[in-house]
Amino acid sequence: MSSHSRGEKRAAARLASVQALYQMDLTGKGLPDIFAEFESFWMGKEIEGDTYLPAEGALFREIVEGVLAQQRVVDPKVDQLLAEGWPLKRIESVMRATLRAGAFELMFKKDVPVKVVISEYVNIAHAFFEREEVNMVNAVLDRLGHEARAEEFARGV
Repeated sequence: MSSHSRGEKRAAARLASVQALYQMDLTGKGLPDIFAEFESFWMGKEIEGDTYLPAEGALFREIVEGVLAQQRVVDPKVDQLLAEGWPLKRIESVMRATLRAGAFELMFKKDVPVKVVISEYVNIAHAFFEREEVNMVNAVLDRLGHEARAEEFARGV
């Protein structure tokens, strides 16, 4: 019996997608290399007594591929919401990857509730950053969530 919930596994897939986007940014590696690397060392392996399932692998791939496919839409939107004078390219790489992945889900994966997306990426930010940066991730994704998913906020979902 698995010791981790589906939510925890999905959170792990999101964390891996942020790490993969960060790696691609840093190394310039393409999707095939990144997928091979991550899937051989992470997907389907036992980590802390738990085997990651193909469904989580699908989410991982969907986020990474989606960010790349929609980068021309995602990056300018995140740029617009960042503090004045801080274009996305000047933001630290892990922060950029976190914002890109979160923005992609908010804009293009409407099946995941907006509050879930925001809290997942704020949790990821906590793993890497101090409070000020975590607050920035929260603020950017919250503003984007209100914009991209106004109807959900209106319903109080």
